[in-house]
Amino acid sequence: MFKNLAMDALGLSDIGAVIKPVDYNKVDSDDYVMHEEGEKIYFLIKSKTDEYCFTNLALIHLDGTSAVSKKRLLKRFNYAHHIIKDVKLETAGTIDMDIEIKLTMGEHSYSIDVAKSYIEQLKDLYKTLLKIAYIQKENAVFYQYAQTSLNTASDTVGRCTNTSTSDEQFKSINQYAFNWLKNAHETYVRKDFGAVFEKFINN
Repeated sequence: MFKNLAMDALGLSDIGAVIKPVDYNKVDSDDYVMHEEGEKIYFLIKSKTDEYCFTNLALIHLDGTSAVSKKRLLKRFNYAHHIIKDVKLETAGTIDMDIEIKLTMGEHSYSIDVAKSYIEQLKDLYKTLLKIAYIQKENAVFYQYAQTSLNTASDTVGRCTNTSTSDEQFKSINQYAFNWLKNAHETYVRKDFGAVFEKFINN
């Protein structure tokens, strides 16, 4: 009830508004942010039916069908599992009321309409998402390099090892391969992009 009233107080329409940090506790998305694990909201767009909440760990989308209904479909896209690409910012023409920020996360594409008065804030979000997309793309390449180098080393060891390899030798090789891939995953599959948000977002 309180959050519905807060939404009206914020003057929201079908065109999204950028919510100030002081009002984050007035939106529904805040209830689904994992504050207990250090998750933090850095940018939030809200219309009467939808919320797009960008945290250091994920995009949280609350998809609504009615401005007065409490029914929502919650979608969460962690940056560790969903690569951002095709980031675009479409500015407003002379008579347009809104601007659009567009992006793809994994297999999901978004085109978010925002009132053109928030153009400066959208520029910051645009730069943030571009940087995240670049880091994710670069890390994906290096992660593939790590996997390929391990396969190459494995093939080489296989040709040099005779059929009498002991159980201990097999376990040692297997453990080394596991540790190699685990370290590569921890290095190149980034979960937290808080530093990127803090660099570009000027709330």
